[in-house]
Amino acid sequence: MTGGGLLVAGTTSDAGKSVVTAGICRWLVRQGVKVAPFKAQNMSLNSFVTKEGAEIGRAQAMQAQACRVEPTALMNPVLLKPGGERSSQVVLLGKPVGELSARGYHGGRQQRLLGTVLDCLEQLRGTYDAVICEGAGSPAEINLRRTDIVNMGIARNAGLPVLVVGDIDRGGVFASFFGTVALLSREDQSCVAGFLVNKFRGDVSLLEPGLDMLQGLTGRRTYGVLPFRHGLGIDEEDGLRVSLRGTVRESVVAPPVGEDVLRVAVCAVPLMSNFTDVDALAAEPGVVVRFVDRPEELADADLVIVPGTRGTVRALEWLRERGLAGALVRRAAEQRPVLGICGGFQILGEHIEDDVESRLGHVEGLGILPVRVRFAREKTLTRPAGEALGERVEGYEIHHGVAEVTGGDTFISDDNGHSLDGCRVGQTWGTHWHGSLESDGFRRAFLGEVAAAAGRRFVPAPDTSFAALREEQLDRLGDLIEQHADTDALWRLIESGAPRGLPFIPPGAPA
Repeated sequence: MTGGGLLVAGTTSDAGKSVVTAGICRWLVRQGVKVAPFKAQNMSLNSFVTKEGAEIGRAQAMQAQACRVEPTALMNPVLLKPGGERSSQVVLLGKPVGELSARGYHGGRQQRLLGTVLDCLEQLRGTYDAVICEGAGSPAEINLRRTDIVNMGIARNAGLPVLVVGDIDRGGVFASFFGTVALLSREDQSCVAGFLVNKFRGDVSLLEPGLDMLQGLTGRRTYGVLPFRHGLGIDEEDGLRVSLRGTVRESVVAPPVGEDVLRVAVCAVPLMSNFTDVDALAAEPGVVVRFVDRPEELADADLVIVPGTRGTVRALEWLRERGLAGALVRRAAEQRPVLGICGGFQILGEHIEDDVESRLGHVEGLGILPVRVRFAREKTLTRPAGEALGERVEGYEIHHGVAEVTGGDTFISDDNGHSLDGCRVGQTWGTHWHGSLESDGFRRAFLGEVAAAAGRRFVPAPDTSFAALREEQLDRLGDLIEQHADTDALWRLIESGAPRGLPFIPPGAPA
């Protein structure tokens, strides 16, 4: 028997599809429903590695956590990782299969993947009571409809009802709702069941006349009005946001434990990947995280992080152009803390041999760490665990670069003390492991070392649990759905599909 399903679409990118999907998932699982997330095609530089070694979007990994299930490649069969303005690495069922231009992808490759994504969705629906799917961008991108496999293409082929989310905080939400439906073909419109208003501020009773008029114009109801809440962004697809930072900054119960705060500057390198690595730092009371792009912004930082990037050589060139490279070298020489993660670790090394990503061959690194990097065609995708600074640490690896460490001290080791990854020289650390700072004990030990080196009277909080904060966030999303959406009507949609006889709104678009 095939389980129920729902596609959460949006009037625009960043309308709230990811968090609404996660909220619906968390609400359902609290009702005892066995539920899974799904996004046919994701474009993001924030990715995650599943237990079986597959790379998927972090948003789907977060949604799987909302469902209280392990993420798998089935939940995000196609991941596009931008490598420039016009090309992306295509990751299919968790493994990279090549680079394609936007024209090449939309010109034929995308449509050929429809069978694959439908098969993945069918497998999930055969296993779970419900699958909550997330769309991408807007379903009314009429120039891309012919090859669409993530919005109406998947809804039509899989018989999914569609809920359109609109961000009212941006303004124009009624026009966006109406225009989205009116630009769809008759067949596509028949899948659109109704709307969900996101990020509303104020008195809902003032909005209700507009919702009634919208239903009169479209024949479709609004399934909920979610109020604006700070700090609900979890594992964003892209953009410079620190997802837990807002929550911590607004908290009145989490002042610094010690006398000082700790200032962390993150170099905003091009094609930054997995910037969510710094979320765990921002969740610590008394840690202030900011993204920077000028050398003078490093001056008062107690810790500088060079994060991961999809373009290591390009990011290295950018650091040099901006004057940040010289500032990092001087900082390391002065024994002031620097941490390089993945591509950032590679940048801190002596040289890079890259015939895969940039194809520029030999490139000199910053020479801060005794590391030589060679880019392999095969991507490393693992979920390792080890020990660092006397504490258990877990992470995940997503990289083509293979590091040969020729000196320095061990950073992360196995249970027998043998080096597993990275290295340390003085107050400069480097590792390929994303997510390591989510390990609470290790994070506290690392921040303690940084504070001592920086001369700050900062004390890591003894009880901050990043995992518990994540769960709290997901429960808040579930609460939003439970308290501000018509959950009975939502369940009928998931179980039975879009209502029959929904009216066609002209002008429509070609089928």
